[in-house]
Amino acid sequence: MTTSTQQQLQRHLMQARFEILPLPGTMDQVGALSRDATVTVTSSSAKGTEATLDLATRLRREGFHVVPHLAARLITDRAHLSQLCDRIAEAGISEVFVIAGDAPTAAGEFPGALSLLQAMDELGIRPRRVGITGYPEPHAFIPDTTTVQALDEKSRYADYIVSQICYDPTTIRSWVESLRERGVTLPVYIGAPGSVDPKKLLRISMKIGLGQSMRFLRKQNGMVTKLLTRYTPENIFDELGPYLLTPNYGIAGWHLFTFNEITRTQKWVEDMAARLQEVPA
Repeated sequence: MTTSTQQQLQRHLMQARFEILPLPGTMDQVGALSRDATVTVTSSSAKGTEATLDLATRLRREGFHVVPHLAARLITDRAHLSQLCDRIAEAGISEVFVIAGDAPTAAGEFPGALSLLQAMDELGIRPRRVGITGYPEPHAFIPDTTTVQALDEKSRYADYIVSQICYDPTTIRSWVESLRERGVTLPVYIGAPGSVDPKKLLRISMKIGLGQSMRFLRKQNGMVTKLLTRYTPENIFDELGPYLLTPNYGIAGWHLFTFNEITRTQKWVEDMAARLQEVPA
């Protein structure tokens, strides 16, 4: 590995995005992060949009580049959407991440991310940058053809894609290749769990239905629980790192799902960067 390659991989790692949950005590944990870090704040039906925007506003005041999630199914109508976008702009936030959300039914006129993206575009209230989700493996509850079509349609209104968790680097690489073959040219941030408690990671993986990834883990080590007990992000980083330096893949960097293991994840990033420094050039 050349010195230039080491430096580029280190730079991508140190510029990783950190996804956090709007829970009590989160502000106390973000002190581990550099103030120039990009922090994305999730939105869920359990916590509501208010919790997301409140935390995002507080983080912006602290100097972070903040990306609040907007969950389509939690937004009632275009007037509500306009109010939220006005509040985001007033807070000095220039980027949002649009998702369908985990609510079983929509609160109003937006059943999914696409309808919300289209409304923002039609109303002329689109923030400077907008991100969307991509699924490297089949979604647990949505047919694969549907997710593929939805991503292609959403990409017209977005600036980048963040991949959902997938433990199989080969699946992630193949998915990125399939995007490019379909003409989707948006930059992709590779989503990976940070340094997360194994029991929590297993619970989350089962909840979001990572079927293909879980099968991959079983093939690697037989028992998923045993493997996740030893999980660190190194495997994904080592396998996919070189593709960050291959322009035709269009991989923009890393998106770390911290599940609020923020300090542990930041420590892992620092250790990984130091390890790259030690690799002989």
